[in-house]
Amino acid sequence: MEDKLVRIGVFYDGNYFLQVSNYYAYGHPRKRRLSISGLHDFIRHQVAQEEATDTRLCHIVDSHYFRGRLSAVEASQRADTLYNDRVFDDILMSEGVTTHYLPLKTSFEGYKQEKGIDVWLALEAYELSFYKRFNVLVLIAADGDYVPLVRKLNTLGIRVMLLGWDFEYASDTGQRFTTRTSQDLLEEATFPIQMSAIIDDRVKRNDPIVNSLFVQTESKKAKDDVAKVPDQNVSEIIALKNGFGFIKNPPNNLFFHHSSVVNADFNDLKVGDRVRFAIEKNQNGEDIAKNVYVM
Repeated sequence: MEDKLVRIGVFYDGNYFLQVSNYYAYGHPRKRRLSISGLHDFIRHQVAQEEATDTRLCHIVDSHYFRGRLSAVEASQRADTLYNDRVFDDILMSEGVTTHYLPLKTSFEGYKQEKGIDVWLALEAYELSFYKRFNVLVLIAADGDYVPLVRKLNTLGIRVMLLGWDFEYASDTGQRFTTRTSQDLLEEATFPIQMSAIIDDRVKRNDPIVNSLFVQTESKKAKDDVAKVPDQNVSEIIALKNGFGFIKNPPNNLFFHHSSVVNADFNDLKVGDRVRFAIEKNQNGEDIAKNVYVM
């Protein structure tokens, strides 16, 4: 193959990606969330392998994230949802990912659900592929509704790499859900990649490219630096759940987000752990814990 640049476009079904990341954070032995930067690095290496070219010639030139989400008013009524959304927006922005959001709609049963996101993703993916002439479009999705998109991309001569995960997980109520990538979608894609099989492959357990798919813990140096931090307040963790927790701080206990834990992984924390922390205000003017160090 000629030494030409391979132009890659990446498109995320955001709700699907969130489910996958939550699974690896809470339901898988890895106990780590997916890393956007690590995933992009994996994509470049995988495209280079499939295209039989040098990784240095494979570049992600465009990436887009699509998801439905609550309005600002609705999010403000839930425990720090606005802050969590902003943290993830910052991560996407730092990796050059363009975000696309639609408001969640209320169904007849009273549940919030996405409407039109898959259609919007498909339209944007096709239009951008036409004008920007991607060589490979990477689709992070599982729904068979994307089959027409893949077929249309094939008519443009654009190869489609599909990253799919198959897994089971339990909700907060203990109800089990199964996520499977559409077989029709796998068959239409030029390069179907079963990510769950790659991640669980014992031979690749210590592969640095596979390990980089997950958010890395802080180094030992960060742990050693705890004693040097002049912060502040000392107390203990009294609750942990789904990426956030509370620290005892009468008269009002303090909320903290997993991204605020500095020298440990959130999934390694336990109720009763002693911590040092700073107290800051969130967007609603409420006190929250930041820069949380496990002692």
